[in-house]
Amino acid sequence: QVQMVESGGGLVQAGGSLRLSCAAPGRTISAFAMAWFRQTPGKEREFVAAIGPSGNSTNYADSVKGRFTVSRDNAKNTVYLQMNSLKPEDTAAYYCNAHSRRFQWGQGTLVTVSS
Repeated sequence: QVQMVESGGGLVQAGGSLRLSCAAPGRTISAFAMAWFRQTPGKEREFVAAIGPSGNSTNYADSVKGRFTVSRDNAKNTVYLQMNSLKPEDTAAYYCNAHSRRFQWGQGTLVTVSS
């Protein structure tokens, strides 16, 4: 079973940017559509963004469209989430997984956006 490893979170002011990275040590993920999710206390994990295996297809939750960009570098076996124009409501723990959620959830990386 593969556990995802997310990194890049931190504390930023509203309007700032962060770039998150997602890795899956020991597993090639190039064949999988991948996705980012986020979770805050008291809520289920929610979908944020997804990217197809080749990187040619992406889709986003309405709440992040125009601000977030998901990308991948299959040579590095890594998926990214570029987050711009961050808002306080983006504060959450961010997780990555296959779009199907077939992998083991990692610890996530915490993004805190202050106002």
